[in-house]
Amino acid sequence: MANYKFKINGGEYDVTINGIEGNVADVQVNGTQYKVEIEDAPSGAAPAASAPAVSAPVQTSSPAPAPVSAPAAASGKGESVTSPLPGVIIEVSVTAGQAVKAGQKVAVLEAMKMENEIQTPKDGTVTAVHVSKGDSILEGADIVTIA
Repeated sequence: MANYKFKINGGEYDVTINGIEGNVADVQVNGTQYKVEIEDAPSGAAPAASAPAVSAPVQTSSPAPAPVSAPAAASGKGESVTSPLPGVIIEVSVTAGQAVKAGQKVAVLEAMKMENEIQTPKDGTVTAVHVSKGDSILEGADIVTIA
Protein backbone atom coordinates (compact mmCIF):
# COMPACT_ATOMS: atom_id res chain seq x y z
CA MET A 1 0.00 0.00 0.00
CA ALA A 2 1.41 3.39 -1.03
CA ASN A 3 0.11 6.73 0.26
CA TYR A 4 0.40 10.05 -1.55
CA LYS A 5 -0.82 13.61 -1.10
CA PHE A 6 -1.68 15.56 -4.25
CA LYS A 7 -2.53 19.23 -4.62
CA ILE A 8 -4.52 19.91 -7.80
CA ASN A 9 -5.78 23.43 -8.53
CA GLY A 10 -5.61 24.24 -4.82
CA GLY A 11 -7.53 21.11 -3.74
CA GLU A 12 -5.74 18.56 -1.56
CA TYR A 13 -6.24 14.84 -2.17
CA ASP A 14 -5.09 11.90 -0.05
CA VAL A 15 -4.49 8.97 -2.40
CA THR A 16 -3.79 5.40 -1.31
CA ILE A 17 -2.81 2.84 -3.94
CA ASN A 18 -3.96 -0.51 -2.56
CA GLY A 19 -2.70 -2.63 -5.43
CA ILE A 20 -2.26 -2.99 -9.16
CA GLU A 21 -3.42 -5.89 -11.33
CA GLY A 22 -2.35 -5.60 -14.95
CA ASN A 23 -3.28 -2.06 -15.98
CA VAL A 24 -5.95 -1.51 -13.27
CA ALA A 25 -5.06 0.10 -9.96
CA ASP A 26 -7.22 -0.17 -6.85
CA VAL A 27 -7.02 3.31 -5.29
CA GLN A 28 -8.70 5.29 -2.55
CA VAL A 29 -9.07 9.08 -3.00
CA ASN A 30 -10.11 11.03 0.10
CA GLY A 31 -11.74 7.87 1.49
CA THR A 32 -13.60 6.81 -1.70
CA GLN A 33 -12.59 3.60 -3.52
CA TYR A 34 -11.94 3.64 -7.28
CA LYS A 35 -10.68 1.26 -9.94
CA VAL A 36 -8.33 3.27 -12.18
CA GLU A 37 -7.08 2.16 -15.57
CA ILE A 38 -3.43 2.99 -16.20
CA GLU A 39 -2.63 4.01 -19.76
CA ASP A 40 0.73 2.95 -21.13
CA ALA A 41 1.32 0.65 -18.15
CA PRO A 42 4.93 -0.59 -18.12
CA SER A 43 5.39 -4.26 -18.84
CA GLY A 44 5.44 -6.23 -15.59
CA ALA A 45 3.41 -3.64 -13.69
CA ALA A 46 5.09 -2.22 -10.62
CA PRO A 47 4.19 -3.70 -7.25
CA ALA A 48 1.86 -1.61 -5.09
CA ALA A 49 4.71 -0.54 -2.80
CA SER A 50 6.41 1.48 -5.53
CA ALA A 51 5.15 4.74 -7.02
CA PRO A 52 3.31 3.82 -10.22
CA ALA A 53 2.52 6.46 -12.79
CA VAL A 54 -1.28 6.59 -12.65
CA SER A 55 -2.84 8.35 -15.60
CA ALA A 56 -6.33 9.69 -16.07
CA PRO A 57 -8.94 7.61 -14.26
CA VAL A 58 -11.67 5.85 -16.18
CA GLN A 59 -15.21 5.46 -14.94
CA THR A 60 -16.08 2.10 -13.39
CA SER A 61 -19.07 1.08 -11.28
CA SER A 62 -18.65 4.14 -9.07
CA PRO A 63 -18.00 7.61 -10.47
CA ALA A 64 -14.28 8.11 -10.85
CA PRO A 65 -12.60 11.49 -10.82
CA ALA A 66 -11.76 12.90 -14.22
CA PRO A 67 -8.51 14.51 -15.12
CA VAL A 68 -8.50 18.14 -14.11
CA SER A 69 -9.01 20.39 -17.12
CA ALA A 70 -6.26 22.71 -18.22
CA PRO A 71 -6.48 26.15 -16.67
CA ALA A 72 -7.82 29.11 -18.61
CA ALA A 73 -5.62 30.87 -21.09
CA ALA A 74 -2.55 32.37 -19.51
CA SER A 75 -4.28 35.72 -19.12
CA GLY A 76 -4.14 35.38 -15.33
CA LYS A 77 -7.46 37.23 -15.10
CA GLY A 78 -10.57 36.10 -13.34
CA GLU A 79 -11.88 34.12 -10.44
CA SER A 80 -12.49 30.40 -10.73
CA VAL A 81 -15.84 28.92 -9.78
CA THR A 82 -14.92 25.52 -8.37
CA SER A 83 -16.73 22.30 -7.57
CA PRO A 84 -17.82 22.04 -3.92
CA LEU A 85 -17.68 18.22 -4.08
CA PRO A 86 -16.82 15.43 -6.52
CA GLY A 87 -19.49 14.49 -9.05
CA VAL A 88 -20.62 14.53 -12.68
CA ILE A 89 -21.48 17.66 -14.66
CA ILE A 90 -25.01 17.18 -16.03
CA GLU A 91 -25.52 20.69 -17.39
CA VAL A 92 -23.31 23.62 -18.43
CA SER A 93 -25.43 26.78 -18.51
CA VAL A 94 -22.92 29.38 -19.76
CA THR A 95 -20.44 29.89 -22.58
CA ALA A 96 -17.16 31.78 -22.79
CA GLY A 97 -17.78 35.50 -23.34
CA GLN A 98 -21.21 35.44 -21.69
CA ALA A 99 -22.05 38.11 -19.08
CA VAL A 100 -23.26 36.71 -15.74
CA LYS A 101 -24.75 38.14 -12.54
CA ALA A 102 -23.89 37.08 -8.99
CA GLY A 103 -25.95 34.01 -8.06
CA GLN A 104 -26.57 32.98 -11.67
CA LYS A 105 -26.43 29.24 -12.42
CA VAL A 106 -23.33 28.28 -14.41
CA ALA A 107 -23.61 24.47 -14.18
CA VAL A 108 -25.41 21.59 -12.50
CA LEU A 109 -23.36 18.93 -10.70
CA GLU A 110 -24.79 15.54 -9.81
CA ALA A 111 -23.25 14.15 -6.63
CA MET A 112 -24.57 11.36 -4.43
CA LYS A 113 -27.68 11.14 -6.66
CA MET A 114 -28.54 14.79 -5.97
CA GLU A 115 -28.41 17.72 -8.37
CA ASN A 116 -26.40 20.70 -7.13
CA GLU A 117 -26.74 24.06 -8.88
CA ILE A 118 -23.35 25.77 -9.16
CA GLN A 119 -23.66 29.56 -9.09
CA THR A 120 -21.27 32.39 -9.79
CA PRO A 121 -20.24 34.40 -6.72
CA LYS A 122 -19.95 37.71 -8.60
CA ASP A 123 -21.01 39.70 -11.63
CA GLY A 124 -18.69 39.47 -14.60
CA THR A 125 -17.93 37.78 -17.88
CA VAL A 126 -17.19 34.09 -18.35
CA THR A 127 -13.61 33.96 -19.65
CA ALA A 128 -13.31 30.16 -19.75
CA VAL A 129 -15.47 27.07 -19.35
CA HIS A 130 -13.37 24.18 -18.01
CA VAL A 131 -15.96 21.36 -18.10
CA SER A 132 -18.42 19.72 -20.45
CA LYS A 133 -21.64 17.81 -19.86
CA GLY A 134 -20.79 14.29 -18.67
CA ASP A 135 -17.40 15.18 -17.16
CA SER A 136 -16.55 13.59 -13.80
CA ILE A 137 -14.78 16.14 -11.62
CA LEU A 138 -13.11 16.27 -8.24
CA GLU A 139 -13.82 18.63 -5.36
CA GLY A 140 -12.08 21.94 -6.00
CA ALA A 141 -11.86 21.46 -9.78
CA ASP A 142 -12.41 24.61 -11.86
CA ILE A 143 -15.80 24.74 -13.57
CA VAL A 144 -15.68 28.24 -15.10
CA THR A 145 -13.57 31.38 -14.75
CA ILE A 146 -15.30 34.73 -14.24
CA ALA A 147 -13.54 38.08 -14.84
